[in-house]
Amino acid sequence: MAAQGRGSATQAATTAASLLLLCLLVQLDTTSATSYVVGDDAGWTYNVQNWPDGKTFKAGDTLVFSYDPMLHNVVEVDNNGYYSCMPAVGSTIYTSGNDQITLSEGPHYFICGFPGHCEAAMRIAVNAF
Repeated sequence: MAAQGRGSATQAATTAASLLLLCLLVQLDTTSATSYVVGDDAGWTYNVQNWPDGKTFKAGDTLVFSYDPMLHNVVEVDNNGYYSCMPAVGSTIYTSGNDQITLSEGPHYFICGFPGHCEAAMRIAVNAF
């Protein structure tokens, strides 16, 4: 019976170690997310279209849109809305002036919905892996 007890203890220790490793891996994945201020010091403004160039975005990263809500907004659009500067009915519109949007895997498109702003390159497209 003593041998059976030792096996149970070993199995319990292995299970505990596996759970600890799993918790560490989950924590590592969560802590590796990055927060990006769109437009850097200038914030969400005109001519920000090329801001994503050279950056690698991951699912879980956060985009921070900082702007004056009296002058701008952020509209999450699809590919067509991005290129046409026309949001579809039902597009999500952010208006806080400090919007924090967590990226899921795949492409994401954002424009300013104020007339003429998207056409003035106040739009970004990012792809999160």
